[in-house]
Amino acid sequence: MHEQSARPPNRFDLPEWAGAFGDLGTLIPFVAAYVSILKMDANGLLVAFGVALILAGAIYRTPFPVQPMKAIGAAAVSQSTLAAGLGAGTVIGAGLTTGLLWLLLAVTGLGKRAANWVPRSALLGVVMGLGFTFMLQGIRMMSTSLWIAGPLLALTLVLLGRPRMPAMLVLLVIGALIALIAQPGLASELGALKPEFKLPGFAWESLSMNDLWTGFILLALPQLPLTFGNAYIAITEENNRLFPDRPVTERAVAYSTGLMNLGASMIGGIPMCHGAGGMAGHVQFGARTGGSSIILGSLLLCAGLFLSASIVTVFKMFPPSILGVILFMAGLQLALGSRDSGAEKTDRFVVLATAAFAIWNVGTAVLFGILAHHAAQRGWLRI
Repeated sequence: MHEQSARPPNRFDLPEWAGAFGDLGTLIPFVAAYVSILKMDANGLLVAFGVALILAGAIYRTPFPVQPMKAIGAAAVSQSTLAAGLGAGTVIGAGLTTGLLWLLLAVTGLGKRAANWVPRSALLGVVMGLGFTFMLQGIRMMSTSLWIAGPLLALTLVLLGRPRMPAMLVLLVIGALIALIAQPGLASELGALKPEFKLPGFAWESLSMNDLWTGFILLALPQLPLTFGNAYIAITEENNRLFPDRPVTERAVAYSTGLMNLGASMIGGIPMCHGAGGMAGHVQFGARTGGSSIILGSLLLCAGLFLSASIVTVFKMFPPSILGVILFMAGLQLALGSRDSGAEKTDRFVVLATAAFAIWNVGTAVLFGILAHHAAQRGWLRI
């Protein structure tokens, strides 16, 4: 309790508002896919994100992110999953079993013991690889309108050195103007929006054993290595490197991952994690306290309670080119954090090779990094 009370207070100034939107590049595409392809109710989904972000910002007091679990999201909306007849119930079942799994790792301490096996060079490689992955995905999104995204990326790089004019807020304004021009009917669609208050229902009562089993086997288990590397070890390292006055522990992250997934699944939300790339995005655009998480969480909570039936229309205000710029800058910030100036040549090899594997598969990258590190320590690896 003394450590928590010693933490600096959250701020809600202009940089925190700008940094609050630094993770939209991953949030909006996944939420839109769940709502439009899997036909999940945006009500519980957005409320769960909002509450989780508000609590994360209030407790950790850093720009602590809450993101969709990417492997689960990609698998859930894939054609093979849809063809197999798996839908919203399977996703909710995956969230429930994921929550129980991470609470088990927290209570038993197994998560912390497993994290101790991951050497620093492997961790740096995972962070670098994730940064590269974000940048590559950002480039793919920008390529849809490269003549727009290119100048916007250049403008963002210039504005980041001028704190009085927050780059993110400028990006959002330009993005809204582009969306309105490119979609002539969007202004009338937005004008026709009617806020309607709606509370999420209790989703567990409709779950079957098949939802739980298939959600666990097909979605939750394949996600575990990615969450372990990116949203457990890497986020702890990233937070403690950037904010040494507000450290977090692996056990605390495991607890919050478990609890927020239990809560989300209870009201029909999707599996969530604390991805390191999300913190990089928030920090890149100005966030320095948990105020940014609380701001974003409050907006998502209000959207879930009042605009859940129209959220796809609201998301049209964020063109892919803008989201691509945001994602690219988040990846750049993350990759820049994977430096270790005192590293030996073999350590640099482990970092770079692990980064390359992380672009393909984070779980494989963690395993490779551990093996390569210990091989180098025993003299089996000479570079």
